[in-house]
Amino acid sequence: MLKYIDKKSLKYKLWTYFILFAATIMLLLWLLQIVFLNRYYETMKINEIKNIGNTLVAQYGKEGFEDLLYSTSRNEGIIIQILDQDGSLIYPLNNIIDILRQPKLEYKLFAEFLINLYNSNDNYVIYHREDTRLGSPTLIYGAILENPLGSNYFLYINSVLEPVDSTVSVLKNQLIIVTLMSLGLALALSYFIATKLTKPIERITEAAESLAQGDYTVEFEKGYYTEIDNLADTLNYATKELSKTEELRRDLIANVSHDLRTPLTLIKSYGEMIRDISGNNEEKRNKHIKTIIDEADRLSGMVNDILDLSKAQTGLDKMDFKRFDILKTTEEILKRFQYFVDNQGFRFYLNFKGKTIVKGEEMKIQQVIYNLISNAVNYSTDKKEIIINIIEEADVVNFEVIDKGIGIPEDQLDSIWDRYYKVGKAHKRSTVGSGIGLSIVKSILLAHKAQFGVESKVGEGSKFYFKLRK
Repeated sequence: MLKYIDKKSLKYKLWTYFILFAATIMLLLWLLQIVFLNRYYETMKINEIKNIGNTLVAQYGKEGFEDLLYSTSRNEGIIIQILDQDGSLIYPLNNIIDILRQPKLEYKLFAEFLINLYNSNDNYVIYHREDTRLGSPTLIYGAILENPLGSNYFLYINSVLEPVDSTVSVLKNQLIIVTLMSLGLALALSYFIATKLTKPIERITEAAESLAQGDYTVEFEKGYYTEIDNLADTLNYATKELSKTEELRRDLIANVSHDLRTPLTLIKSYGEMIRDISGNNEEKRNKHIKTIIDEADRLSGMVNDILDLSKAQTGLDKMDFKRFDILKTTEEILKRFQYFVDNQGFRFYLNFKGKTIVKGEEMKIQQVIYNLISNAVNYSTDKKEIIINIIEEADVVNFEVIDKGIGIPEDQLDSIWDRYYKVGKAHKRSTVGSGIGLSIVKSILLAHKAQFGVESKVGEGSKFYFKLRK
């Protein structure tokens, strides 16, 4: 069973880390309560006796000192004595016999006591020694009680270090039970948490695999956490965009294939007609040759538009923004449309207001202006009027191209910027344009971080605009 566990999975990692955390806590408890308990107890006892002794030294000579000695000895369970320089007991003297005999501390003990006290760098000394009578170590505290009227006295405190072996044994049994219960609880809880966390991720992974297989109807489910909910929302949005892109890709292939097949078929057909029928008839031959040339021009224009789109999208990150006069740029571009004025009756009206200096990549903006004017020409009807407005606003220059053409349905205004978008589901071979020009315009204007859009009504015409920084 264990060989099938993925040790790199998030579930396994969380489960392992949680168990290690619980084991570390248990180890610390064992060290503090079992291994270091004796040392900790001794340190605490030393500090306690030292504080008691220092307090008594500070109270020496004050009223109620003997009462303080008695109460402290009784409450703390320790032996407190006052000795003179011979080791004789000064306090406590419990009865008349003690007063008459004035018992002394054992010579060996008192000698050891004085040596340690006088060798100490402080005004007190604390040390421990083995008491053979009690069979356990004891703590000895000593301090000098200065007596201005005669010889100094000594404060002598004796406290037994109670053995903690029995306590350790009890704690050990308790810790064994606590450790087993804690590790079992940690094992179950970590598995539950890991499963709760990884389950929504596993569902998202399964959905992503379906998406990779081309299933754009997949829905990424949300989980129990904000981060996973945000991830699911992002992936759902990405799925919708991918679905749109896939639909546009299929439409692009179908439409380009359709538009390429038609002129290729005509070129081949008219070529065969010249060969078989109109080769000696100059009028028919010239007419057929003109058709071949027109269709070849159409193919060339379509290929050029596709190449322009590719160049626009690949070179946008290397653009060199400079100041230029967009009015002069437009005037130069309009010269290229003089043919439509002379031969097809078009009229171009160029209006401007305010300063027309903008910042951008002039060559790319030329392409934008040319495509917008060309688009207006291609979709004009009998009213062959193109109005171009260049107006200075607060911090931008607004550029508008207005035509009196066929217009665009309102529900399709957002889609006309897509590559080779077709209006409606039935694709018809267009008489003008390749359907890629507006996609080029969009790519360039996005790179300029320019605001752009279109306003249109069916049968009345359209207004395309963009705004560049001054």
